[in-house]
Amino acid sequence: MYEKRNDEAAAEALIHPLKSLTRAQFAALGGDAVAYLRPVSGAVLSTMIHDAEFEAELEYQLLMSADGTPLLVTDTQDAVVDWLGDKNLGLATLH
Repeated sequence: MYEKRNDEAAAEALIHPLKSLTRAQFAALGGDAVAYLRPVSGAVLSTMIHDAEFEAELEYQLLMSADGTPLLVTDTQDAVVDWLGDKNLGLATLH
């Protein structure tokens, strides 16, 4: 007999090794060579960046270095691609 819940439990037990890294360990992986892209609402950005105005209901693209330093905030992924064009950075996306 096949039990789906056993497969789900086994899958949940597997934790991707990157999820258990500390902030310092993650930064050491790429340092200034890796950036990650995360979609974020304007409401959240307003709490993070106080000297700029964002429309709360819009979704923005937040590009950050591996050490957590914000690099770029834009409203399109195309702008991120353009900005990265002359940079020597690898891009990771967060889900």
